[in-house]
Amino acid sequence: MADKVLVTGISGFLGGHVALALLDSGYAVRGSVRDLARADKVRAALKKHSASGRLDRLEIVSLDLTRDEGWREAAEGCRFVQHVASPLALKAPKDRDELIGPAVGGTRRALAAGLAADVERIVLTSSIAAIVYGHDRNQPTPFTEADWSNPQGQGVTAYSESKTRAELEAWTIMESLGRRSDLAVINPTVILGPLLDADPGFSGVMVQRLLNGSVPAAARFYFGVVDVRNVAEMHVRAMEIDTAGGRRFIASAGTLSLLEGAKALRQAFPERAAKIPGFELPDWAVRLYAPFDSDLRENIDSLGVVRQVDNRAGAALLGHPYISPAEAAIAMGSSLIMHQLV
Repeated sequence: MADKVLVTGISGFLGGHVALALLDSGYAVRGSVRDLARADKVRAALKKHSASGRLDRLEIVSLDLTRDEGWREAAEGCRFVQHVASPLALKAPKDRDELIGPAVGGTRRALAAGLAADVERIVLTSSIAAIVYGHDRNQPTPFTEADWSNPQGQGVTAYSESKTRAELEAWTIMESLGRRSDLAVINPTVILGPLLDADPGFSGVMVQRLLNGSVPAAARFYFGVVDVRNVAEMHVRAMEIDTAGGRRFIASAGTLSLLEGAKALRQAFPERAAKIPGFELPDWAVRLYAPFDSDLRENIDSLGVVRQVDNRAGAALLGHPYISPAEAAIAMGSSLIMHQLV
């Protein structure tokens, strides 16, 4: 019988890819969704993209990050837990606890369930947002896995704080029980790559806006980027490799500016080039426009900031070269076009 893995948030962009990687590696997957009405959609998406076609090893259960019901039963009989689920919001919430509460509470519930089931390892999806924010804009050295975001620092969003506090809670719980080595954490930068279904998700919106003409010119934003297929593979390897326990791993293929991303998309989709921005706006113009664009307004503190990260530990875990940031952006663009989302 195949070893079983609980994957929370299987209906999400990364959660679906993690489940796919596990199924194609021979594992049985018990995936969680908040609403079981989405179960058929998830099954159809995974069946379409699975190399193994072994959907008989997939079961789907309902779990809510904010409720206790079902968590222990979901982890029962599992050898591993992949806690991928986390609350997201395309717009900044008025109350930061709308993100922080479910993120921290969901992490507590996932870890408690895994520990009660005596799983061998829990892999937590955190974020680069738990590492690089709230620091000096001009930090001269790359961020590493030893760094943490400062929730009281300037420019820390509700999402960044939610990921930071949730990951800190996970380490606190595991260390208090003497089980630090049974936790591994993946800290991805912006995740791009192929969609499994017609939901663009949080990550897809940026590429979608570049393709649909709603961004007339590129602001000086810089993003660490990683392909979702690499991140999913890293989750599996962090679960399997003994020496990955007790560690954090930055997942980043490199930095891509908004203009560089637009250039890659223009070259890949020349028929859409007229809608894709071809030049960069000066910072003063971006700041003038920001009050009229919520996405800009939310991220204005990152304008012109290049946050370099040391990705060597993550690259070693992956075991082969990353898919390039441009390739990841193009793969996502192809999916958006295929699903008629632009």
